[in-house]
Amino acid sequence: MRVLTYNLWGRRGDWPARRAVMAAELRRLQPDLAVLQETVVLDGYDQVVDLLGADYHVVHQQGRTADGTGASIASRWPVTDVRQHYLHVTSRVDTAEPWIGSVVLVDVEAPPPYGRILLTHFKPSWQFALAHERELQAVAPARLVEQAVAADAPDHVILAGDFDAAPESSMVRFWSGRQSLGETSVAYRDAWEDANGVEGGLTFVPENPLREQGDIRFEIGRRIDYVFVRADRWGRR
Repeated sequence: MRVLTYNLWGRRGDWPARRAVMAAELRRLQPDLAVLQETVVLDGYDQVVDLLGADYHVVHQQGRTADGTGASIASRWPVTDVRQHYLHVTSRVDTAEPWIGSVVLVDVEAPPPYGRILLTHFKPSWQFALAHERELQAVAPARLVEQAVAADAPDHVILAGDFDAAPESSMVRFWSGRQSLGETSVAYRDAWEDANGVEGGLTFVPENPLREQGDIRFEIGRRIDYVFVRADRWGRR
């Protein structure tokens, strides 16, 4: 199974040039499941369908900004249920872009050998100073997932998204089972780490020429995007 998380950055920059490269590469990759950030849906235009093609079940999350920017999920297989929860956990969480600070859980009916999948798209706050909020924003959906697993026992749980936090952060350590938060703990396996070890995998890099746009020109390079799989009692699924 191929799972993708990707921030499309809307239609900013040289969009015609970016679109040509992105559409070709996304259709080459052919992800089975995709969680996408900064997608544009506006005035009859659907950026997800434009880039991925029409062979997907697409869910657009609530809370888009005036220019149509928000988050989306695409699945090759039928999606049977969608639940979105806002994670505006303190007054410091910026609500101008309400899709930032939210989690969406969808049930995916995948064919054998995969079975039913609970796909969770997690997007916490991005501001550097909001580590406390990101902790609270992780604990709430972790509990929602555990409730869903206890009630309906999916075959697999996949958690993915733009976490805006590095692997050593308390929030990512919580997801990976390395520390507890909020008097609870969970354990998810990091797909990159399982395949490649703990080094590398930067998903926001200083070599990217788009960093010259606005405040991201100061970026030093971090791994902030993840695909996690909920572990069973013995760890890796």
